[in-house]
Amino acid sequence: MALILVNKPLFRSAINVLSGSLLALLGLLGCEPMDMPKPKDGLVYCSLGTPSSFNPQLSTSANVVEATSLQLYDRLLRIDLDGRSFKPALATSWQVDDSGTRYRFKLRQNVQFHSTEYFTPSRPFNADDVVFSFRRIIDKTHPYHYVGRSDYSFFVSVGFPWLVKSVEAIDPSTVEFELFAPDSTFLSNLATNFAVILSADYGQQLSARGERHLIDKLPIGTGPFHFYRYKEEHFIKYRSHEAYWGVAPKLNEVVLDITPNGTMRLAKLLTGECDAMAFPLANELKMLREKPEFQVQYQNGFNVGYWAFNTDTPPLNDARVRKALALAINRDPIMEAVFYGTASIASSLLPPASWGYDATASAEAYDPQRARELLAEAGHPDGFDLDIWLLPVQRAYNPNSRKMALLLQDNLKQIGVHAHLVNHDWNAFRSGLSRGDHDSVLIGWTADNADPDNFFRPLLSCQAKLAGTNRAMWCDKHYDQLIDEARLATSFEKRQALYSQAQHYLVEQMPVVPIAHGMRTQASGEHVKGLTVEPFGGIDFSSVTIE
Repeated sequence: MALILVNKPLFRSAINVLSGSLLALLGLLGCEPMDMPKPKDGLVYCSLGTPSSFNPQLSTSANVVEATSLQLYDRLLRIDLDGRSFKPALATSWQVDDSGTRYRFKLRQNVQFHSTEYFTPSRPFNADDVVFSFRRIIDKTHPYHYVGRSDYSFFVSVGFPWLVKSVEAIDPSTVEFELFAPDSTFLSNLATNFAVILSADYGQQLSARGERHLIDKLPIGTGPFHFYRYKEEHFIKYRSHEAYWGVAPKLNEVVLDITPNGTMRLAKLLTGECDAMAFPLANELKMLREKPEFQVQYQNGFNVGYWAFNTDTPPLNDARVRKALALAINRDPIMEAVFYGTASIASSLLPPASWGYDATASAEAYDPQRARELLAEAGHPDGFDLDIWLLPVQRAYNPNSRKMALLLQDNLKQIGVHAHLVNHDWNAFRSGLSRGDHDSVLIGWTADNADPDNFFRPLLSCQAKLAGTNRAMWCDKHYDQLIDEARLATSFEKRQALYSQAQHYLVEQMPVVPIAHGMRTQASGEHVKGLTVEPFGGIDFSSVTIE
């Protein structure tokens, strides 16, 4: 039996606020083998879940992004704090020609890829790596395109394969993208956590050994940390990249302790087994704030939690029915019982901080009488049965999907709709949604950049339906025309006007019901310095220190 040392005064105070189930979990912690010793000069972070891959090109899952993007990899660009401009990363400068279809990037010199137990780089980063990384996504003849069996869901959902005509190395320090048409979102998409740069050198070595399948399992990047150890569903270990081109990380080692259960994460933080934790449960924040031993970090999230209707399934293919369901929902109790003050009511997919947000494009307020009238008009005066799939993981935009669903269920009873709650594990949940097995689902989205297109296109476009990120299974030509025109427009005012039209059209059609914009939170011990919450997802440990 492993011995866990506990701060006694802290533990006694924790007992006063922790449930019996949590105390049972704390007992189990002391009986498990200590196969993940805490690093002496590193940090243990209690994370949410097991990543399905170590390459964020392949998945939009938050588990993948948070475990990999800002630790292992770099992008060509970074998004500036204003959300509308960009900073150099692996590209030091860029320019676009007068046609708006050719982007040329000058690349940073002497950037080193990770050197690990399984790979020794033969050269620094150059243009071939950029070509390798993006051709893998857009070129079906690329030797790695089908490795990992990914559909590159983010890139397909934003139309990237149909946008980029070619990627060419002009010389070792220059790369050029040619687009089929001008696109105002192109740079934003290159700055997302998905647009990471892989090593072509590593890819060639794996191909020569007949081991291409390892490229996304044993990752290589240029980021501040490199992959070291992984035990599925238990932990991931990263070590500092000593030859990192940027400011060297202060931590020698980072351990992601995979702990999906929020109560267990809190237990590990309180006992000191973890130095920091992702997403404290909303009802735990007050207790943590009151303890000087801990600190809570907040960030107004560029996210939205919403209720999506499968518009391929009757009666949800009728906009009147969808609007009736939206009118039946009282959001105020949801804000109080689910979010505990850590979210704001969503009137649009876009959060109010977005430059594309239109406050006039808001759905009608809670009105069960009008909801019953709409159902009668649609031929359902006595209501109908409806399944609601529950998000099986905790997210800032929905920290407790079951509690939210129970409140929705109670609202829907008032208009004769009988809601049945459906639980699936994470893998069954994602695969079932992609097939369209659901009637409706409580889910959400965290933006990867501040461009409004990053909400509208991945969530509701026809391309997103093909990519499997459109949970409403909604494909509407008028909507697609609006967001396509906005992407082509070069005038900021023109783009704002088109996104305003798109928001009004969504209120009219109601394929999804926006519910909340959640605040991203994490907690840590007072000894952890420099840990912040990233507005567009991911976790950045590069500037963290332990005191």
